[in-house]
Amino acid sequence: MSNGNYDAIVVGARCAGSPTAMLLARKGYRVLLVDKASFPSDTMSTHLVHPPGVAALERWGLLEKLEATDCPPVNHYSFDFGPVSVAGSPQPIDGVARAYGPRRTILDKLLVDAAVDAGAELREEFTVDEILIEDGTVTGIRGHAKSGDPVTERAQVVIGADGKHSLLAKAVEPESYNERPSQLAMYYAYWSDLPVSGFETTIRAENRRGWAALPTHDGLTCMPFGWPVEEFKANRGDIEGNFFKAMELAPEFAERVRGAKRESKFIGSAELPGYFRKPFGPGWVLVGDAGYHKNPITAMGINDAFRDAELVASALDDAFSEKRPFDEGLASYQQTRDEAAMPVYEFTAEFATMEPPPPEMQQLIGAMQGNQEAQDSFISVQAATLPAPEFFAPENVGKIMGASAAPG
Repeated sequence: MSNGNYDAIVVGARCAGSPTAMLLARKGYRVLLVDKASFPSDTMSTHLVHPPGVAALERWGLLEKLEATDCPPVNHYSFDFGPVSVAGSPQPIDGVARAYGPRRTILDKLLVDAAVDAGAELREEFTVDEILIEDGTVTGIRGHAKSGDPVTERAQVVIGADGKHSLLAKAVEPESYNERPSQLAMYYAYWSDLPVSGFETTIRAENRRGWAALPTHDGLTCMPFGWPVEEFKANRGDIEGNFFKAMELAPEFAERVRGAKRESKFIGSAELPGYFRKPFGPGWVLVGDAGYHKNPITAMGINDAFRDAELVASALDDAFSEKRPFDEGLASYQQTRDEAAMPVYEFTAEFATMEPPPPEMQQLIGAMQGNQEAQDSFISVQAATLPAPEFFAPENVGKIMGASAAPG
């Protein structure tokens, strides 16, 4: 691999970039981490860190720091489908069964600080103007600080952790596959005095509306809600009216919202496509949303970013230390990422249509009533502690349906 001032330059310092920089710096590599923002700062987010992401924070020695911010733990998930509900607690993964919904001002700052503590060099308010490419290989970046002159920095590898509109992805034009159009507009706001029991999701498929509620910092509740993208323009002018109209589809929930106070504007987007991008090539790697994105309705983005950061750091450690070639290690990252992501990706794409579930799914949800073990397993799929293919395996579905039909 080519030499540079750094072993790695990471563009983007949020949930994918900072952990990647931290893990590489902890292994002794020279890492430059740049972001156009300064920290703490906010970004659009679903907030939720499911148990696998919490387990990653614990592995990295950062969970106690998050807990010290008084972010309430989420131990209970519920899905209200109208006629029936499914509720329970996820099974643990690596000994962790709880989730958290931290504000990004707090979580991202914690991650950035951890990267700096590990030895990464941080440049905030730094804009990357150009990705340097020589003979087909990415060799570095050219950019500038807020009021500084242009600077050029070189590295063995440039890592794009800069989201859907990744500058690195635009420069290298990676192959994109398994693409899905944006199906659901998602907006959220923060509310005070809105009591919630863990992570609550309400789906009214016949009206093609859905929303969720989860506790976050400072006694606030974050409430995302979504509606089909083809209705976006009609409702964009009155997001609050659209929101309250949707709430009336669940009177008990609407009552709670009427007793609460909205503490922020509505934040959101209708531009939420699904895609996988080939995440590596000569001198470059993509991590987080830059390499793979789906609708936020299942709130898996932070989890996936943490998982990919670990995979990328491990593959690059192998390449830098010449344990295995760059292409081999990064191809393994791509394969592992895709295999882990695909079941959730397909489930999310189906969920995001906001269409009533197919009859067999409706039967399965109905059969779970009164069967707490089955409900906990379903919840574990949503919390990413049980692989979806395991839950939806014919023998498991048969067992749930059989238990429901058995006289008792």
